[in-house]
Amino acid sequence: MDYRVVFSTLEQVCKDNLSLLCGSSDAQSTPVAERLVTCIKRIQEHGRALEPVVSSFTAVYHHYDFDDQTPANGYRTLVKILLSCLLHIIHKGQYIASSYSSAFFRGDHNASEMEAYCSALCQLRALLHLAQQLINNNEYGQLYSLQDGDLSRSFVREYSSMHKACFYGRCLGFQFSPSLRPFLQTIIISMVSYGESYGKQKSGLGLAALSLLTSGKYVIDPEHRGAEFERITQNLDLHFWKSFWNITESGLMRGFSRIASNQVQMNFTLTVPPDPLKLPLASDPSLSVTVSPPIAHWGPGPVHMRLISYELREGQDSEELLSFSRNDPPSVSTHLPWVQKQPRSSRLLIHFHGGGFVAQTSKSHENYLRTWSKELGVPILSVDYSLSPEAPFPRALEECFYAYCWALNNCHLLGSTAEKVCLAGDSAGGNLCITVSMKAMTTGIRVPDGIMGAYPATLLTTDASPSRLLTLIDPLLPLSVLVKCINAYAGMEYQTMQPAEGNNSLSAMGRDTAVLLSDLTQGASNWIQSFLGSTQTSRSTHSPSSSHRRLEKIKTTSHSAPNLRDHIFYPGGFQPMRSECQAHVHPTSCPVIRNPFVSPLLAPSNMLKGLPPVHIVASALDALLDDSVMFAKKLRNMGQPVTLTVMEDLPHGFLSLSQLSKETEVASEICMARIRDVFQQENPAASLPERPND
Repeated sequence: MDYRVVFSTLEQVCKDNLSLLCGSSDAQSTPVAERLVTCIKRIQEHGRALEPVVSSFTAVYHHYDFDDQTPANGYRTLVKILLSCLLHIIHKGQYIASSYSSAFFRGDHNASEMEAYCSALCQLRALLHLAQQLINNNEYGQLYSLQDGDLSRSFVREYSSMHKACFYGRCLGFQFSPSLRPFLQTIIISMVSYGESYGKQKSGLGLAALSLLTSGKYVIDPEHRGAEFERITQNLDLHFWKSFWNITESGLMRGFSRIASNQVQMNFTLTVPPDPLKLPLASDPSLSVTVSPPIAHWGPGPVHMRLISYELREGQDSEELLSFSRNDPPSVSTHLPWVQKQPRSSRLLIHFHGGGFVAQTSKSHENYLRTWSKELGVPILSVDYSLSPEAPFPRALEECFYAYCWALNNCHLLGSTAEKVCLAGDSAGGNLCITVSMKAMTTGIRVPDGIMGAYPATLLTTDASPSRLLTLIDPLLPLSVLVKCINAYAGMEYQTMQPAEGNNSLSAMGRDTAVLLSDLTQGASNWIQSFLGSTQTSRSTHSPSSSHRRLEKIKTTSHSAPNLRDHIFYPGGFQPMRSECQAHVHPTSCPVIRNPFVSPLLAPSNMLKGLPPVHIVASALDALLDDSVMFAKKLRNMGQPVTLTVMEDLPHGFLSLSQLSKETEVASEICMARIRDVFQQENPAASLPERPND
């Protein structure tokens, strides 16, 4: 879209509304009109200040793209989100101008909507100023301030103090695809309701019932919802975050997921004992190397995996494989008379799940893995690596590398000959795909034939970048969450304990509670939303709303903050809104985060040279977009085969949302296409050599 058209339209809409509201003595006398006039004047001022800023970005942001066919980077994203916000304001302003005199015009509601987007516009103005500092301080074409610790610390300080609640209330998810906004609303309402009850000594049913009772007020009052979500995420309890996102680990939720996803013949959980493995050297298959089992932090331990296969294949019903079963007896239906056993596939997909290294397991990702197995016609081995903070780096990497080696040695049990092996993962799993391949190269064994990484985390630091400024507004990946996950994986919140046998998920009672909460809250949201309009209409349009009073309180306190001199200087006397609840974000200074096996973007070229083809599928609205762009550029500049595909209007974690909208389904299909490219690429790797005798 042409930004000049957007800004000129915004200016005209503001003038039309001010003319309407200030030109009539009847209209001007109401509190709603006064609120609208004040708000529209602020919007007009923000728009006039922002147009030259946007113009300066559009002149240079193409220099930060991966290539001409992939116009994507954090600077482009910030401009796109700003224009999206302005379009919402224009639409609302046009409606107000045309409907203000109508008997059905909801004055208080529309004034609150405009105030919310005015607040969002104010904060986006601050983010674009921060991005200007990045573009002025970074080297040409560089998206990260890797050498500017002061700038990164300033970014963290700004995040800690800036108001964010406006992005979680009425404006929630305005930047994303419209089909995803109801899902985001449900997630936020569920989380704040759960947060209100979290830690209370109640039974599972009692906690769920209490959460149901409290959820309604967060639907009716979006400002209250936003403020509460900001409070929760400003000073995050990592265990609360883990327990909430492990809702997807529950039996009932899994049941719903399985009903909606493709049925498969093989969904088998197995536990591999920690025995040393011998693998042939890639350079000389007549020689072998011994791969030790995972040992970090508590010594040798088993590795848990899940085998998913749409068709039953040779080897998958063998006694040898069933002996690794995590269930007793194995829950595999392999003797049904109508199930025909297929020959082993020449391909094998090894999957590492996302979850910030702290949450979820293969169960959370079953929905799209089942589809992948069917559409690609391959068995999939998904690794349930140990999670942080109980198992910080390098435990997860050790377990994933060991699982990769075990799969190469035992592919015949998995229904594959492993002539072609692809690694796939999202977010943290994408990081592990890359680092497992790096470890395979340093060990001297066969590397996979390719990698598909969806929105991979390639830089586990808090170094500032334009896309990471989005952590101020992203409901799924706030900076406080990102920092907690990084610190946990780096060992800063390490708890010396060995995870219990099996998956790192909630206890049975916790899972049931979470399930009931999720289901009941969803129902409550839908029920209350169905008559929300009549509730809003019944409010008086002649008195300021509670949201308006709350907004004024924030504005009053923001400009007199005692530590304002510690913040970044903004031109023209402008100041962003400040939060009533200061965040305490503690970026780790632990050197482990700059280890190449933690942050592969920082790896020297000799550690990345020889990686297989890397296919990255990112999202333009993801805070980790710049991770993908910079890593792809680094590989390309080294002469390594790499592709980058950037999806529009989707959040971080879109693979887990593949059943919710057409857009996320298409994104999953693109990930499958990249995996298919790995399996069909020319110059195939040599077939897996015979396993050496022990």
